[in-house]
Amino acid sequence: MTEISVWLRRGTTTVAAGRVALGLTALAWPAVPARPWVGASADDLAAKVFGRALGARDVALGLGALAAPTGSARAWVAAGALSDALDVLASVASWRDLPRLTRWLVAASAGGAAIVGAAGALTVETQARSRP
Repeated sequence: MTEISVWLRRGTTTVAAGRVALGLTALAWPAVPARPWVGASADDLAAKVFGRALGARDVALGLGALAAPTGSARAWVAAGALSDALDVLASVASWRDLPRLTRWLVAASAGGAAIVGAAGALTVETQARSRP
């Protein structure tokens, strides 16, 4: 396993663990992770419902990536990367209406997680194929 593969594997594990933590936070206190993304409207009922739903998604994706064997983990990591990339697209679609400072933080963190996840999914696939 190359040094880059080791770093990507650690990165995908870190992203998956962070996804579980963020998801659990969103389930318990949906306005906390939503506020940087959507601002004061995070306290609205609709935002809380959608925040909890996204939190449940993140818990499922994160636990799946952490618990799956190496070959199966690829699908979980790739699904998480796709959801992060779509979060970036959702942010861009509403860019002008989002809080000016934190929209960059949200887009950068989701974009970074999408890149690490996509690269990690490719690495997991390569490692699974090269094993006897």
